[in-house]
Amino acid sequence: MDFDGVNLVLLDADVAGLVQRELNGGLDDRSVALLWGCIADLDKIAPLINEEYCASYFTNLRTTAQVAASPYLPRAI
Repeated sequence: MDFDGVNLVLLDADVAGLVQRELNGGLDDRSVALLWGCIADLDKIAPLINEEYCASYFTNLRTTAQVAASPYLPRAI
């Protein structure tokens, strides 16, 4: 399912995989950049979702991603 150009299923899977990788030893530079990209996508779509459960889920996913990314500074692109 796409929402404002973001595939929610892939976004969910990407965040889950990156958080798991962080928990299992850390992220490389590419993974850090991907995680910050996911956070940007979550920032874009979460406020636009008007179904309560789905909005809550993606807001919580964004919080989880932010916690995993917190040791890393976002890279300038």
